[in-house]
Amino acid sequence: MEKSTYIHGTDEPEQQRLADLNRLTNPSFVEFLDAVGVQKILEVGSGLGILAQDCARRYSPARVFGVEYSHHQLARVPSSPRLHFACADAHSLPFATGAFDLVYSRYVLEHVTHPVDVLHEMHRVLRPGGKAVAQENNILINVFDPDCPTFDHIWKQFASLQQKLGGDALIGKRLFRYFREAGFERIELSYQPEIHYSGTPGFRPWVVNLIGNIRGGAQALVQLGLAHQAEIDRSIAELTALMDRPDASALFYWNRALGVKPTA
Repeated sequence: MEKSTYIHGTDEPEQQRLADLNRLTNPSFVEFLDAVGVQKILEVGSGLGILAQDCARRYSPARVFGVEYSHHQLARVPSSPRLHFACADAHSLPFATGAFDLVYSRYVLEHVTHPVDVLHEMHRVLRPGGKAVAQENNILINVFDPDCPTFDHIWKQFASLQQKLGGDALIGKRLFRYFREAGFERIELSYQPEIHYSGTPGFRPWVVNLIGNIRGGAQALVQLGLAHQAEIDRSIAELTALMDRPDASALFYWNRALGVKPTA
């Protein structure tokens, strides 16, 4: 992806946040891929490689390939006989046309200026009849009870920050149109829900992840005049207090799209 569009950092706290988010969201996504019997899988935007490793374990003996733009992140990724990673741009994948049975991207298209170009590349490297899957954000459908109004304001500003950087924090709602533009057929949309509430295992990790997002973007929010540090601090305090309430809940869903490359 184009480096300037990436809203998250690559420092150690951010890498830990991403690793924790993988642990929280990978199982549902891996099952959704439904890749039993698939021989070659490509992951576009591998990050730390955790999802690719989970796919390789779940869908043995498939070979899983991954591309990642960031040298820093790719240096952390372990290889194995069935896992292969390359440093490359999602807009120009280093693979032959028709090379893969399944191609997927997750939390990637929101960070690129031309997401349909990336989907065109995913379409190109698929064999006819192969399927592509994307899972993306529409961050403004995130809700809490009790309400967290200062966080809601900062979260909207976070979406504005991503737009200023060339990305799209609301891209999840556009997936159907973008998949059509890229040439896919038999497109299906679905949700991956995040339903977390006090007393459930995912509640605190989910809220901690949101706090990590705000902390990671705080400097840019202030520098671009999108928020004051005092507002950011209050938003984090709201979420911290929410985690300690016995009656709190947090609801969200990821947008998913699945499309098939035509056979003729």
